[in-house]
Amino acid sequence: MSKPDPSQLDFFAHPVFPVRDGAKQVDIDRYRAKIKRAMARAIRECDYDRPTIAARMAHYLGLPNVSKATLDAYTAESRNGHDVTLIRFTAFVHATGALWLWDEVASVQGVTVLIGDEARLAEISRLRQERKRIEAEIRRQSARPVTLVSRGRS
Repeated sequence: MSKPDPSQLDFFAHPVFPVRDGAKQVDIDRYRAKIKRAMARAIRECDYDRPTIAARMAHYLGLPNVSKATLDAYTAESRNGHDVTLIRFTAFVHATGALWLWDEVASVQGVTVLIGDEARLAEISRLRQERKRIEAEIRRQSARPVTLVSRGRS
């Protein structure tokens, strides 16, 4: 099999930084289930077990403990009355190291979260765009002849 042409796009590739539209209205049950599934995935992908994640959350929050049962309730789709608070979600992200969760929760607003150097990459792109705009303005200004007025030297 020959090597693919690097200029050919992958038809099935997902964008790294998706452009999203915010939801007009949130279906709370679907959104809740999405967050619970994402948190469960973060636990599966984490190097720590549930009790350790709960202990790391408690330490991060300066609490005596966060129980494994509480963590289980946050990730059980059948437990509608146990939504994680923003503060505890922050601790969960810290405890699992799953920074991608911020993108999951923000996506409903049409937001894409940039992490670490991704933000610097976006700033570089913004600066390049600004440079193009400035260069176009310089070309526009340079297209007109410049006539200097004598200022009379004394």
